[in-house]
Amino acid sequence: MFTSNRPRRNRKTAAIRALSQETYLQVNNFIFPVFLISGTRKREPIKSMPGIDRLSLDLLLKEIEYCKSLGISTFCIFPAIEDRLKDKFATESYNTKGLYLNAIKIIKKEFPDICIMTDVAMDPYSSDGHDGYVENGKILNDKTLEILAKMSLAQAEAGADILGPSDMMDGRIGYIREALDDQGLTDVSIMSYCAKYASAFYGPFRDALESAPKFGDKKTYQMNPANKREAIIEGTLDELEGADFLMVKPALSYLDIIHVMNENFNLPIAAYNVSGEYAMIKAASQNGWLDGKKAMHESLLSIKRAGAKIILTYFAKEYAEDIHNGIVY
Repeated sequence: MFTSNRPRRNRKTAAIRALSQETYLQVNNFIFPVFLISGTRKREPIKSMPGIDRLSLDLLLKEIEYCKSLGISTFCIFPAIEDRLKDKFATESYNTKGLYLNAIKIIKKEFPDICIMTDVAMDPYSSDGHDGYVENGKILNDKTLEILAKMSLAQAEAGADILGPSDMMDGRIGYIREALDDQGLTDVSIMSYCAKYASAFYGPFRDALESAPKFGDKKTYQMNPANKREAIIEGTLDELEGADFLMVKPALSYLDIIHVMNENFNLPIAAYNVSGEYAMIKAASQNGWLDGKKAMHESLLSIKRAGAKIILTYFAKEYAEDIHNGIVY
């Protein structure tokens, strides 16, 4: 056989492979999701997410300091709220003396140069466990917007840099943006959970926050996993309403959606490498079914290659430690 075109020439040594590499994954591409609980000196391992813990604020501050030394500069904070504080209106979400808002203030004071991202949705604070206000078994979209705006203003005033509306209510980006701007909070960014699918991969996260819905499911507001073009509709609306970033969630089962979003929008595209995706690799690694480190690196690289500029991942610290120690796969 004769051929003048031999692509293998660009793969023959490590040095040449590096010269022709197309996609690069860096620690500053990551947002590290962390879980906050009340109390002091409390660390609660999350059984379904090996290596990830719920932390009281004092330990979370130490965790942030350590991660910061590895080059991680952005953290998305999720609160685990006690059941006694939950109600239909999610009032604890805008309680200025509550766990979450107080923690944001303290973290921002301690580490003014890091970026804090928050979660804007009712489910961590709702007695119904849904992302929206429930009445007679239905999620009321417009009633929910009023609550999300209160929550957003409280988080922004506490010092949040990026708000992450994860509720998938119609019109919430514009409603929140207007509320922020009316209060002079024009510098606060919004990362919209723009294409958030009704996925089976959220289970460990709901265990972590004990925020599973008390009835039904979330299919009336989260997207149908069968749909691709609908993501463009959601992205177009959120961009027009004032979003600064557009997020796809989950990531690994929706690489095609990440690609489509990156091709169709000029805003930075984020992807959430969710708890179930993390748990699958960890479980397979613990059982000796695959090399967990290599699978982690490969899966994160695939998300970046698909078009995500930003990756929210529970692997952020582990990956950063590998890079810090010179481990590259």
